[in-house]
Amino acid sequence: MILRPKYMETLKTYRDIPLVKILAGIRRSGKSTILKMLREELIQSGIDEKHIVCMNYTSGYFDEELTAKEMYEGIKEQMTDKRRYYLLLDEVQEVSGWEKAVNSLLENDDTDIYVTGSNSKLMSGEISTYLTGRYISIPVYTLSFAEYLDFKKTSGRSKKELLNEYIRMGGFPVIALGDFDEQSAYQIAEGIYNSVITGDITRRHNIANIDLFNRVVRYVIENVGKTFSANAIVKFLKSEGRSLSVEAVYNYLEWLEKAFVIYRCRRYDLQGKAVLKTQEKFYLADPSLKYSVMGFNPKSTTAMLENIVYFELRRRGYEVYVGKTDTREIDFAAVRRDERIYVQVCRSLPENSDREIANLLEIKDNFPKYVVTLDELGTGNVNGVKIVHLADFLLSGEY
Repeated sequence: MILRPKYMETLKTYRDIPLVKILAGIRRSGKSTILKMLREELIQSGIDEKHIVCMNYTSGYFDEELTAKEMYEGIKEQMTDKRRYYLLLDEVQEVSGWEKAVNSLLENDDTDIYVTGSNSKLMSGEISTYLTGRYISIPVYTLSFAEYLDFKKTSGRSKKELLNEYIRMGGFPVIALGDFDEQSAYQIAEGIYNSVITGDITRRHNIANIDLFNRVVRYVIENVGKTFSANAIVKFLKSEGRSLSVEAVYNYLEWLEKAFVIYRCRRYDLQGKAVLKTQEKFYLADPSLKYSVMGFNPKSTTAMLENIVYFELRRRGYEVYVGKTDTREIDFAAVRRDERIYVQVCRSLPENSDREIANLLEIKDNFPKYVVTLDELGTGNVNGVKIVHLADFLLSGEY
């Protein structure tokens, strides 16, 4: 088992604090493994194994759907004394009303509770109703490049080779743990994609016209890193002779978000200091999802480099926006408490350097500004704008 230390450090920070720790992310991003790591760490720290209750509620583990009462009683019967119990509850969203059971266990017993989930039931309004102020949400993403290097440290390949592999194959742990060729890796990613689309979205929301829904999803995948609106999707579908309401498109996008397939990146007016409600960007939970659906195309590399940088910023705790000035757009304006950085992403520097740097120089503040590139020759500093190779950006704690 390969550790993911940042998640373990976060969980250690919140250990024994009376909050439900919710680990949420797309299927196969490693949530269940993180719970296994937590169990091992608890045992190593001296916790009696009998006081660690591990339950997996994945669909298919039980003959029929559990109720919240049955969930509660199944856990309680394993708690045989009054000492503290550590509850590690996997895929809780499969239990209707799980929040009630968890809330009762938190209120009435000496418990430290950790749960995972991967779809919209986990994000329902019931959490606010039953766990108001009593939970912390910890997003779980696919592997960062630093984690990918850990997974591949015995491969014998260079950092450059592994970066190219990471860009093309993404960071699902199940793929990184093997030694797959691209076709096999994309088949695995396609299986994850289909299970989410079918199990977590179309079936759960009773989508009647699955073909039309899939066309909307494909449009989003095709346009990763580009600003667009629900109206733009409706117009595009109309040009293909299909009809769909703006409201339906909004619903589809929301369901994709709640299944952690896509992540919304809103635009931020850097002059007016306000979040804009139109022309957002969306990024995929993992680059392999795009390639599994559409195949690898070198022309799409820049968009997927943006995708990788976007999630690296989120892993580091930044709120990430598309920056907008009067006349230009900045790929990312990232905010973390009182800190802010601006990032432009490009594949090759010489052909884009003037435009990328000019975009950043139009911002008249003193926060750090970066151009992140795959170009190995152009790194340095231009008028205060730092030009950084992608690998250095992903692996350095400076940013």
